Amino acid sequence: MNKFITLLLLVCSSSMYAQDFSIQGVLTEKDQGFPLESATIYVEKMTDSSLITYSISDQKGAFLLRGNTSQLKMRLNISYTGYTSYSQEVALESRNINLDTIKMQISTEALKGVVVRASRVPVTIKKDTLEFNVSSFKTKKDANVEDLLKELPGVEVDANGAITVNGKPVNQILVNGKPFFGDDPTIATRNLTKEIVDKIQIVDTKTESEAFTGEAGSEENKTINITIDEEKNKGIFGRLSAGGGTDKRFEFAGLVNYFDNDVRISALGGGNNTNSPGFSFGELNKMFGGARFISTGSNGSINYGGRQFGGGEGIVNSRVGGANYADELGENTDLTLDYFYTGSSSFNDSESERENILPDSRFFSSRKSNADAETEGHAANLSFKTEIDSTFLINIRPSLSYSNGSSRFSNDEKTKRENGDVSNQSNSDRSTENARRSFENRATATKKWGSGGAYVRVSVENDISDTENDQFDFSVTDIFGDDPETIVRNQTTNGDTKNNQYEIKTTVNYPIIADTLFISGSYEYRDRKREDKRTVFDFNEDAQDYSDFNLAQSTDFTNTDRRTTPELGIRYNSKKMRASASFGYVFRTLESSDALRDIDFDNDFNAVEVRTRFSYNFSDKMSLYSGYSLENEAPSVTKLSPFIDISDPLDIVQGNPDLKPENSHRIYLGLNNYDWQTRSGFYSNASFNLTNDNVVSRSTIDENFVRTTTYDNVDGAYNFYAGGGWNKSKKLDSLRTVKVDMGLYVNGNRTVNFNNDVQYKSATTTVSPNLGFTYTWKDLFEIRPSYDFDISKNSFDLVEFEDENYVTHTARLRTTLTFPKKLDWNSDIQYQNNPNVAAGFNNSFVLWNSSLAYSILSDKAVLTLKAYDLLKQNTNARRSSSANYIEDVQSTVLQQFFMLSFSYKFNTLGKKGETNDNGWWD
Repeated sequence: MNKFITLLLLVCSSSMYAQDFSIQGVLTEKDQGFPLESATIYVEKMTDSSLITYSISDQKGAFLLRGNTSQLKMRLNISYTGYTSYSQEVALESRNINLDTIKMQISTEALKGVVVRASRVPVTIKKDTLEFNVSSFKTKKDANVEDLLKELPGVEVDANGAITVNGKPVNQILVNGKPFFGDDPTIATRNLTKEIVDKIQIVDTKTESEAFTGEAGSEENKTINITIDEEKNKGIFGRLSAGGGTDKRFEFAGLVNYFDNDVRISALGGGNNTNSPGFSFGELNKMFGGARFISTGSNGSINYGGRQFGGGEGIVNSRVGGANYADELGENTDLTLDYFYTGSSSFNDSESERENILPDSRFFSSRKSNADAETEGHAANLSFKTEIDSTFLINIRPSLSYSNGSSRFSNDEKTKRENGDVSNQSNSDRSTENARRSFENRATATKKWGSGGAYVRVSVENDISDTENDQFDFSVTDIFGDDPETIVRNQTTNGDTKNNQYEIKTTVNYPIIADTLFISGSYEYRDRKREDKRTVFDFNEDAQDYSDFNLAQSTDFTNTDRRTTPELGIRYNSKKMRASASFGYVFRTLESSDALRDIDFDNDFNAVEVRTRFSYNFSDKMSLYSGYSLENEAPSVTKLSPFIDISDPLDIVQGNPDLKPENSHRIYLGLNNYDWQTRSGFYSNASFNLTNDNVVSRSTIDENFVRTTTYDNVDGAYNFYAGGGWNKSKKLDSLRTVKVDMGLYVNGNRTVNFNNDVQYKSATTTVSPNLGFTYTWKDLFEIRPSYDFDISKNSFDLVEFEDENYVTHTARLRTTLTFPKKLDWNSDIQYQNNPNVAAGFNNSFVLWNSSLAYSILSDKAVLTLKAYDLLKQNTNARRSSSANYIEDVQSTVLQQFFMLSFSYKFNTLGKKGETNDNGWWD
């Protein structure tokens, strides 16, 4: 206790003697005197060169450094690509220091074409790349990449590991420019340690071909590239973990990496029955994360209520394994190979009560179901990239996959009239076995010519798959009323679906003004062929086998979708502005034939498509982007075919050959502003999508509540989104940091649907403000309270339907304690209140999850005790509603458990060309 008090007094005393300061000046080129924008200015301690603060010069070359330190002298450094670095001592004799104009000189290396960068520069901005020097950002000793990203200005990481940069989602994580185990970013961010990382680079997401030609990437998505320190690029490192708990819960995981300069080999494996998706080491956030409580459906429905924490409905026992190999086969050739295995066993019991709303009456249905499934999957992928020379790039990406599974599903359903009389009822059992094989490949060749940005690109894609399905069904359906009927089905179905698709696209880009203004033309041809054969046999009582061919439910369709699209475009690039527009015309033909009956048709769908994009960088702090698109989507062959599907006796479905294609107009806009000096900024974005000739289902319900469904086109459907956020981080002193986050989001839609053949419109609008606060005391603790609520309104244009309003409140408190040194305690408490749920459902509950970890074996191993749902309040009861129904559903939920786990890390990484002297067992 005395030691703790002494430490606290020392910390407080060091904070008291720290003082605020500001340093300002202007950077210009020495000979011609023009301002230097986006230079990095930073100050560091004289004693150990640790970073105090930094800033970026604006478009006038001006900079302003603000910070807090107890140092009497500091070293000021200025770095700008292509110029000689500048450094000087600064004495804090005054709180406000003006350095006036500093003239930067072009370096002799730059004149020779050699680029030299200072090793300690915290942030570098170069064209479309934002680069962070990892050594300039302090984290805890055993920090991983996710911990590092949380320290970078403008970067946010949520509880599930999803990353945003100034509000834009990160959809790709690379390691040394190459993929690292597929699409799950947390495999890299939560398992690679900060100590091996040299730089974090952030760019707009683009394909390898776009990067090769210098084209602009996506303004709406970001890519993070993790570059490994060359001094730590040879050796073995990884982590092994296993745990067991109450209620027979378990988890295990392992990740091993071998780096040898340009060669990278990784292998992983794991499994659990705690509903943790994908690959994880049982992290608290990944296990217990979730989504918002309110969502809207395509038919104007609104969903709210409880949720199943731990991922999805039911209980899932999952398994995963894989390996990844990356190498540079020479100076200009890269190869990446990976293999994945996934497997799962799941079960779920579900009950539902639904009130169905018709324009002139109501009826009620109840359902109980039980499902269990087994699945396995294998996938192998290859990525090959080679630059034949500086003007010719070839990319090849083939992939193979195989999956198989079995499932069993039983269902009991009953429908009642308003007076309580049963109108129909059914019970069914279904068992299914399936297998799927597929091969995909994408090959792209890009050839540049001249020095102005001209190129030609040819890409070829193909996709071949074969899915086999064997299904056994037994069902009894009773329809009551004036003409009662009992339908008994005891049948087997053999299904075989084959897909064969290929696509060829050629693009030519030619500069009108070198590297600035371009015109382009492209021609795309796509052919999709689908063979869908379903053979149904009824049970023959005399022969006691499935030998009676059922023509009414059998199909033998061959569907073809051919599309040809010529397109012209124009593109403008400058240092601050990018703009592009393209105009295409789609020639599309859909054909279908059924070998078992006289159903043959073909439809032509021709349409204009338009895409525009615009972005403007006002400065290194502020940027604007926007775009518009007009796209055309033809109805699926299933919705066009006049075939009558009677597989469900209570819901008979028939397509509509007269359907027209959907036309969708989308416009989006975004504005970001981040001040590197104050570590504060805002982001905002909005989008609006209007769809005409939207394809929707159109159902009629007879007097026995048997549904007949077809499809129709409607106009006037739209959806929109608008939102933004503001955050500010302030270092109170060298130990304490405060961060505030707030946001406001609005989303909504209007749908046009049919209720028993009566057309109606429904509009849903949801407003979601939120506020978060983070207080961090370095090496001691972190507290993160947050609060958000949702206000939703669902309105209808039919007087028979009542408008509905919903409100939910969510409060969350996350705390982390890292004192004493080897102890790490995490707690996550969430309170949810839903005042609108139906009687019999909990309208509020508290979910409390926690973990206590203790480091042993020189911090190479960790013992962790985890607690799931400490208060035993987890629930997944939920309600959804639309103009057609109000439904309450409850299904299997993961219950409270405790788990003790052991995790061990090993690392032999050393300098390039050598390994650490210590073995991984030390």
